[in-house]
Amino acid sequence: MPNKAIFFDRDGTLNVDVHYLHDPEQFVWVDGAIDAIRWANTHGYLVIVVTNQSGIARGYYDEAAVQRLHDWMNAELAKHGAHIDAFYYCPHHTEGIVPAYTKACACRKPAPGMLLRAIAEYDIDPAASLLIGDGEHDVAAAANAGVKGVLYPGGNLCDCVRDAVKTEQQ
Repeated sequence: MPNKAIFFDRDGTLNVDVHYLHDPEQFVWVDGAIDAIRWANTHGYLVIVVTNQSGIARGYYDEAAVQRLHDWMNAELAKHGAHIDAFYYCPHHTEGIVPAYTKACACRKPAPGMLLRAIAEYDIDPAASLLIGDGEHDVAAAANAGVKGVLYPGGNLCDCVRDAVKTEQQ
């Protein structure tokens, strides 16, 4: 039987948006983020982060910095009995300066590439899943992957997740 997932955008959804965030010292969880992840974990959802990281293409930091931040996030979550099952990020941008990453791609939201890859790799049922994000590009990426997109307006993220799941189940 396929899995269900809650996909989360990262910057502006799980953490306070700091442009080109890659240093754990600058990371601040949004209100209710840890609770939202733990709630999803305990209610049978895979938790998957999908995040555009154009700072890699722009030369501000490398992929190793993104991996270190994501490892740090999971270490912090573990202290609260929560975890993120997978992280997907898009390092590309057409205005980048690092040639390997300076291109249009199918993974940069609103394109659905990151979601489609996770759906395939984790046997996820798109119709039973949702994406929570703070931008229209997040909601569009969800729609492009056949996943319900929910615009996070701010406030307590756990309340947003619970309300979205409750609405989906009705």
